[in-house]
Amino acid sequence: MKIHFLGTAAAEGFPNSFCQCEACAKAWELGGKNIRTRSSAIIDDVLKFDYSPDSYMQALRDKLNYGRLEHLIVTHTHADHYNPADLFCRVEGFAHGLRHPLHLYGNDSVMSKGRSALGRFDSSQFVFHLLRPFQPFAAGDATITPLLADHDKFETCLLYVIEKDGKRVLYGHDTGWFPEATWEWLKGKRLDFAILDCTHGYTSNNRNPNHMGVETIFEVQRVFREEGVLAGDGQIAVTHFTHNSGLLHDDFIGIFEPAGILVAYDSLVVHI
Repeated sequence: MKIHFLGTAAAEGFPNSFCQCEACAKAWELGGKNIRTRSSAIIDDVLKFDYSPDSYMQALRDKLNYGRLEHLIVTHTHADHYNPADLFCRVEGFAHGLRHPLHLYGNDSVMSKGRSALGRFDSSQFVFHLLRPFQPFAAGDATITPLLADHDKFETCLLYVIEKDGKRVLYGHDTGWFPEATWEWLKGKRLDFAILDCTHGYTSNNRNPNHMGVETIFEVQRVFREEGVLAGDGQIAVTHFTHNSGLLHDDFIGIFEPAGILVAYDSLVVHI
C-alpha cells in the first residue's frame, strides 16, 4: 500500500494564518515541514480519508488527479474533515471524462450533509454508504472496518482499519484514548501501520479524551506492544498537529524518533 499524507494539521492549520503566537511565527520563518494543512490521507491514489477545505490546494501541490478517486471515507463531519459541497467540482460540466461514481462512506451525519450538498446528482456521480461501527465493508479490493472514536459526544466519529494486499493499516484520528470496544477489536490484530492523533502536544494525562497528546501516544504504543496490536515490524505515525502544542517539526522528531515513531508531514509518502 502507498499511504500519501496530504495534510497533517489540526482544524486551524499550522501556522494558523490569523495567529500571532510564537509557534506560528516560527513555522512561517522556517517553512518546509513546519507548514501543515488540514489532515487527510490517500491510499494508492484511489481511496481518500476525509475531504478537508484544503483538498483542492493539496491536489495542486502534490500533482494529484482526483479523477482517479473511487472511494471517500469520512471520519466525522467537523469542518476541517468534511467539505462535501466542494465535490460539485467533479460533476459533469465542471469535470469531463469521468467514467465511475465516487463512493462516499460514513456515519449518519456524513450521509445527511453529503446528500444535502450532492443528493440532486444521480448515482452515476455519487453513491452513499451508511456505516456502522465494527461492521466491515468492501471498497474496491480493500476491506475496511469502522471503529469507534472518542472525539465528539454528539456524533458517532469513526476510525478505520483498512486491509489490502496482505497489509493492515489503522487510520486513527480524530480521537483521544480509544473506547473499550475499539481496544477489544484491536487486540491481536497485528497492524502493519497505525496513524494516530497527536493534537495536544504535552499534557498531564496519558489517556487523554477527545484528542491524543505526546503522553497518550506513548501509552498507546505501550498497550499496542502488550496486546500484540502491532506486527513485529509495524510502525506508528503521528499526525493532526496544532500550533497550540508550541512544538515544531524538529521538536516532534526529537520526542518521537528515539521511540521509533514516525512524525508525518504534508506530502509524505510511505510504502508498506
